[in-house]
Amino acid sequence: MSIITDVIDKVKRVDPGEPEFHQAVTEVLETLEPTAERHPEFVKANIYERIVEPERTIMFRVPWMDDKGQIFVNRGFRVQFNNAIGPFKGGIRFHPSVNLSIIKFLGFEQIFKNALTTLPMGGGKGGSDFDPKGRSDSEIMRFCQSFMAEMFRHIGPETDVPAGDIGVGSREVGYMFGYYKKIRNDHTGVFTGKGLEYGGSLIRPESTGYGAVYFAAEMLATRGLDLKGKVFAVSGAGNVAQYAIEKINQMGGRVISICDSSATVIDEQGIDADRLLYLQELKNVRRGRVSEYASTYSNNVTCIEGKNVWDVIRDQGIKVDVAMPCATQNEINGEHARALVQNGCFCVTEGANMPSTPDAVRIYRENNLLYGPSKAANAGGVSTSGLEMSQNSLKLSWSREEVDNRLLLIMKSIHRSCLDAAEAYGRTGDYVMGANIAGFTKVAKAMLAYGVV
Repeated sequence: MSIITDVIDKVKRVDPGEPEFHQAVTEVLETLEPTAERHPEFVKANIYERIVEPERTIMFRVPWMDDKGQIFVNRGFRVQFNNAIGPFKGGIRFHPSVNLSIIKFLGFEQIFKNALTTLPMGGGKGGSDFDPKGRSDSEIMRFCQSFMAEMFRHIGPETDVPAGDIGVGSREVGYMFGYYKKIRNDHTGVFTGKGLEYGGSLIRPESTGYGAVYFAAEMLATRGLDLKGKVFAVSGAGNVAQYAIEKINQMGGRVISICDSSATVIDEQGIDADRLLYLQELKNVRRGRVSEYASTYSNNVTCIEGKNVWDVIRDQGIKVDVAMPCATQNEINGEHARALVQNGCFCVTEGANMPSTPDAVRIYRENNLLYGPSKAANAGGVSTSGLEMSQNSLKLSWSREEVDNRLLLIMKSIHRSCLDAAEAYGRTGDYVMGANIAGFTKVAKAMLAYGVV
């Protein structure tokens, strides 16, 4: 048995009941076999086993009171995975599905994603099984303050810098940062995704979606193509999806789909700038459902209840050129991937974290699709978080154009790092292996330099 197989088997044995974490570890480590052969020093120092074990795992209760005086208790998490190249960095997610397995998978992936950005950031993740949907601003504020009453002990601008994620936007970040500032009596850049008025960065809300599109453009360019005239299927309807649609429109593509947890909308005409503005008002202000979009724009627009975008593409045989999953983990399975291939899709770029199952990834690779895995393609969000940290440290604010240009250069650099690493290890054009190896080797060399710590 190889060192890689031994480590994967041990993770499954000592961390039972954590399928998402097992999946993430397996997908990464299986591509790192060539590094074990080329770097015996990594094997000798047991880097592979050390990197799958979090530095620390923090789990705590979060009691809070609703507007009627009823008391609830949720569970909070912060997994500080690896800080070899910088302070722990990763978002906070509020969603009923949150558990230790999901937070560990996200934190593990964050190590390599952050390493790819070229910025000095380690990997971590946090969250709670709290569901903000249907809750008042006052209830969300009380929950965020209770969450921060424990979290403040474990974070800091040079220790651990959280950000937003699913269920955590500027409102939630504001409540958490405000409470941190009050109890610590310290105004520092301990959060990213903050409001512009108190240290946030321009382009931060747009950055994950923009970055995923920039990465897609780089992949298409390797085949002499661009976005003009290409048909995109985008899943989700939150920030990532919205700003991916905006950037696709700017670069000449056409997006025909959105979805939320209740339904999928197919707009054959394309979600143009005016329709996107309506979607943003619907989801960000009124917090409505995508079915309302279909009611408003009824001509050539269909709404399919209870199915995601990839179900609808499979069932209806809809032709698309590029797939951009921007909703959640494991949303595209093997059946969906086969349908995408059959319907002419030749590029997949991931805006969500690990949105494709292992079967789906295998099908992409077997059919030579351009495939941008999430740790590379959706690194735009954390890249701009890193730029926000830099601005906070410098006590400066950069212009929208400067931040966007820096983001574009980072995404180009990530793309080049993936290709260079893949070629160096004999897998030319393999973005999965390239992303994993490029991120891993940077962190592994730092861990090696520190000795056994």
